[in-house]
Amino acid sequence: MRVTERSTEPSTRPEPVIEVERLHVHAGASHILRGIDLTVRKGEAVALLGANGSGKSTLVRALVGTVAPSHGTVRLLGAGLDADRVPWERIGYVPQRAGARTGVPSTAAEVVASGLLSGRRWWLPRGWRARVRTALDEVGLADRASSAMHVLSGGQQQRVLIARALVRDPDVLVLDEPVAGVDRPSQEAFAASVRRLVGRGVTVLVVLHELGELTELVTRAVVLRHGRVVHDGAPPRPRAAHDAVSHRHVHPHDDEARRPAPLTQNPVNGSTEEVAS
Repeated sequence: MRVTERSTEPSTRPEPVIEVERLHVHAGASHILRGIDLTVRKGEAVALLGANGSGKSTLVRALVGTVAPSHGTVRLLGAGLDADRVPWERIGYVPQRAGARTGVPSTAAEVVASGLLSGRRWWLPRGWRARVRTALDEVGLADRASSAMHVLSGGQQQRVLIARALVRDPDVLVLDEPVAGVDRPSQEAFAASVRRLVGRGVTVLVVLHELGELTELVTRAVVLRHGRVVHDGAPPRPRAAHDAVSHRHVHPHDDEARRPAPLTQNPVNGSTEEVAS
C-alpha cells in the first residue's frame, strides 16, 4: 500500500480576517441574505458587486454589527460578533454617503477625530491632531480641516468619512459604496488612498457598482444576486460602455428603502452627531 506523506511545514496562506458562514438576514417578511459564505484573508482587496437590492450593503452592515443576522456567524480578526471581543480599533468602516445633517456644525477635523473615540474611550489620545492632519492629507483634504461639513461637496464629505476610518490606522477597511455619485477627483483620490493602504498590507472590502478607478487594484470580486453569492473569483472585465466618456458613474444606493446606519464612534456603538446616514 502506498503511503502519502503530509507536509509538516506551516501553511503560508494568509490568515482570514473576515469569516462569514451560512449568514441569513431578514427584514420583516423580506429574506435579504440567503446563506452567505465568505472568507477574506489578510492583505486582500476584495470588491463586493451586485445590482441594487442584491444585499451588498446589508452584508457589510451585518459585518460591522449594525444589522443582526437571523442565522449564521460572523467573525472579524478571529473574534465572533456575539462574543464582544472584536478589536474595533483595528477596523475602519465607511458607510454610504449622504448629505450633512442640520444641527451643531462639525468641521472636517472634528469628524475625523471622532474616529479615534470608542465605546470604552471617550477622550482623544495624545497626538490626535497630527493623526487627524495625516488622515485628511491621505485623502487630499488637509487644507479643508477647519471647513464645516455642510459647505463641502458630496465627494469631499465622502473623503472626510474615509479619513475618519483611516485615522484609526486600521488593519481592515470596510467601505460601503464610497465612490457612488462623487466627482472624478474624489474617485481618483479614493483609489490612490486604497492603493497606498493595500501596499501597507491593509485588508480592504469595498462595495461597488463597478470597479472604475479600482480596476487594476482589486484582485478578487464577490458578486451577489438576490442575497446569494453567484461569483467569487477574478474580477469581471468592465463593459465598454463603462469606459466611455459619456458614461455617468452615478447610481442609486443599494437597499435604499432602508435608512443606513448613522456615523458612530466605533463601527457598532456610541453614535456622535449624525453627519451621514
